[in-house]
Amino acid sequence: MPLALHLLALAAFAMGTSEFMLAGLVPDIAADLGVTVGTAGLLTSAFALGMVVGAPLMAVLARDRPGRAALSGFVLLFAAAHAVGATATGFPVLCATRVVAALANAGFLAVALTTAAALVPPDRKGRALSVLLSGTTVAMIAGVPAGSVLGTLLGWRAAFWAVAVLCLPAAVGVLTGVPARRPEKGTAGGLRAEPARLRRPRLLLAMLLGALVNAATFAGFTFLAPVVTGTAGLGELWVPVALVLFGAGSFAGVSVAGRLSDRRPGVVVAAGGPLLLVGWPALAVLAHRPVALLTLVFVQGALSFAVGGALITRVLYEAAHAPTMAGSYATAALNTGAATGPLVAAATLAGSELGPLWAGGALVAAALLVAAVFRAVPGTG
Repeated sequence: MPLALHLLALAAFAMGTSEFMLAGLVPDIAADLGVTVGTAGLLTSAFALGMVVGAPLMAVLARDRPGRAALSGFVLLFAAAHAVGATATGFPVLCATRVVAALANAGFLAVALTTAAALVPPDRKGRALSVLLSGTTVAMIAGVPAGSVLGTLLGWRAAFWAVAVLCLPAAVGVLTGVPARRPEKGTAGGLRAEPARLRRPRLLLAMLLGALVNAATFAGFTFLAPVVTGTAGLGELWVPVALVLFGAGSFAGVSVAGRLSDRRPGVVVAAGGPLLLVGWPALAVLAHRPVALLTLVFVQGALSFAVGGALITRVLYEAAHAPTMAGSYATAALNTGAATGPLVAAATLAGSELGPLWAGGALVAAALLVAAVFRAVPGTG
């Protein structure tokens, strides 16, 4: 894989650390800013919604700029948003900085996904995506738990400052190592013709399934900390351990999916989907047993990213003739799920802190049902 792909993964690591570290900081943010845990968890949804809206917008705005200039600019904007967020004294301001950071992350991912696909032969998009996403999964293994520990010891603001600083070498790496090529101009119809790809049933189905699986992932992951410290009865420092295990599983899952999703994506989804469906309810039932909880956290991380990664790879393949917007379609699918999942999960918290885990299972069930129904529809199977 080209060096440029690994530099893009470094930037994805910095951004992924921010996106996922909230799972370990939600209780502290809620206490500091005087809001409920459910409200603080909605910062994840605000971030994801900003990415859904920002992905196509930023992809269009960056279309005529050299790739590395656009990518490094997005990383620096992301850093600035975190510096402001670290000084926020009220929840609305912090929420606004998450939206700005989301727009920057959306722009980065929309351009990076398209750039990554262009750096490799057409039949290796899955491998390229797995390298790019490895930055996110390594963030879950190292960056997110480190942010959680930092937040536990020094407060959540220190974690935000750490992300801002982490973005600086990432921006330098992208600026110096990614080719200064301009994006392709696309099909004969130009940019205006690219949204027509959204009428393709196979593309829409891949986006919908990817969104539902990612919604399940964020439903369970965002509110994992209360389960670890509440139901399992473990101390706060066990939260980073759980996040490390989820991240290690996600790294394993996306690595396996990257090797299979170019040739046999159906195998990944058909085998991993039912296991993912069983895993979330099992996690809820066995959450009071720490060993079982931590084991299943690893397994669910692996399955979530294997299945989700395979589906997002299909989005890139189905949108191959929309080079400007393909990355934004994949980003929008991922983050529609990331926005929806915490909203659904937050609504279940009133009944039990295990509600988000059951919500994750329900969202996976919805994905499998949609896949089963539309498999028989011509053009979508």
